[in-house]
Amino acid sequence: MFVATNLDDIVVLTVLFAVAARGTSQLRGWQIVAGQYLGLITLIAVSFLAALGLTIVPDEWVGLLGLIPLAIGVLGLVRTLRGKDDDDEAESALKAVGLLGVAGITIANGGDNIAIYTPVFRTMSTTDALVTIAVFLVLLAGWCLLARAIGTNEKVTEALEKVEHWLVPVVFIGLGVFILIESGTLGHIASLL
Repeated sequence: MFVATNLDDIVVLTVLFAVAARGTSQLRGWQIVAGQYLGLITLIAVSFLAALGLTIVPDEWVGLLGLIPLAIGVLGLVRTLRGKDDDDEAESALKAVGLLGVAGITIANGGDNIAIYTPVFRTMSTTDALVTIAVFLVLLAGWCLLARAIGTNEKVTEALEKVEHWLVPVVFIGLGVFILIESGTLGHIASLL
């Protein structure tokens, strides 16, 4: 789930680390990492609060939220197949300066995080959700290290950008279907028919 919702961030992080490594901006590596953490923690908090608000919705229907990542994935795949890819995140990332700029990019790019984390947190126990959040925070450190490692390698960055445009939508489609099945929503709908 972390990789699927943050695959697009690896491109942005890589670009940010590449810019910081060149010394052509005031952006520093620690600001990128801290900004990424601040942004992800904000997205997790919003998702967790939204999940708490969903407690009034019966479990069988919460899975309908799986339609959100499914729709995001289908639209992304259609957009990719039509050749309408854009690199707005990368362009925005280049303009970011400092910790708050990186956090802002992470939050602005996090609609998919909220769409996927919310129904998942809703169906988890509090303990499982806290463990998941801790795992996300550890994985983010690895994500930042990976982005830093490839940030100066142009061939890797270009290859990742090519793969991201179709891989991210496919993963979102898979997550949407997974949420619909695991929540029991599809089974509940079938029983009503």
